[in-house]
Amino acid sequence: MTETFRPSLLRHGLSWLAAGLLGVAGSALAQGGDWPQHPLTLVMTFPAGSGVDVVARHIQEPLGKQLGQPVVIDYKAGAAGNIASEYVARAKPDGYTLVFGTAATHGSNAALYKKLSFDVENDFVPVAPVLDVSNVLTINPDVINVKTLKEFVDLVKANPGKYNFASTGNGTGTHMAFAEFNSRVGLDMIHVPYKGGPEAMTAVLRGETCCIMNQVQTVLNQYKAGKVRLLGVTTAKRVGAVSEVPTIAESGLPGTKGFDSSIWFGIFAPKGTDARTVQRLNSAVQAVLENPEVKAKLEGAGNSVRLENPEQFKATVKANRLKWAEVVKAAHITLE
Repeated sequence: MTETFRPSLLRHGLSWLAAGLLGVAGSALAQGGDWPQHPLTLVMTFPAGSGVDVVARHIQEPLGKQLGQPVVIDYKAGAAGNIASEYVARAKPDGYTLVFGTAATHGSNAALYKKLSFDVENDFVPVAPVLDVSNVLTINPDVINVKTLKEFVDLVKANPGKYNFASTGNGTGTHMAFAEFNSRVGLDMIHVPYKGGPEAMTAVLRGETCCIMNQVQTVLNQYKAGKVRLLGVTTAKRVGAVSEVPTIAESGLPGTKGFDSSIWFGIFAPKGTDARTVQRLNSAVQAVLENPEVKAKLEGAGNSVRLENPEQFKATVKANRLKWAEVVKAAHITLE
């Protein structure tokens, strides 16, 4: 028997097919197939003018060009980066809200703060590192007039509790670098935290504190102007932008062998962000960092570009967390 053709069945069939195709397309979009469709937000852990902010400004526009959408910077500074981190940890994992973290926000903070409302590893997807950043022991010679690291250590040891050191905030990389140094060489100094890099550097220049373990890029202009003196960089190797300044390990002082307290900056997404979106972001960041003009600006300020895929960066974050947990324990530091 010949079957009768019924247009209604064809219409229903086409409707089901269209719905199926839309579902597949929607799934692909959700999984990063056509991502991004609108501007991205890069949440800053520290205030405008900080070292993190300076770096973010260098990559903001070229990263937007790589992705085909603008990158908007949103400042949520405070609590050593924990405010921004918590905000992004709770954000929708669609690749549009990211946090610009550091070795402190996604490393030492896990050991320093006992009541974090998020997990620095499990609540984030490491997207891409950006830089390795060297700190440098920076002094105001009008407050503490020494010329070498050994002279600094000898003077501070002879005057326990007399000298203050500044930092960009409790638990920040500048705080932890100085804490590690003091713990290793046995110095008794008073820590004075400030709200961010500009405030901390101003305090040193004014003589409110004698010194700071600040980022090379942050102190470079004052150093060139002769306003501060640099005694030692915290990296294992000398930094090209200030190659005349020895490493702390080179001092030969007891406790400084193998000293390496460099930090990194990197980009994180909320847990659950699709792997294809993460990979797209990682590739875009690497393309920006390999741009000769961008790379020259970043490394000319005393930084080292760091290129890793998401899995490699994940391993870096874990190793960093474990390292700083040991430093925090040795220095007996706890924060609420």
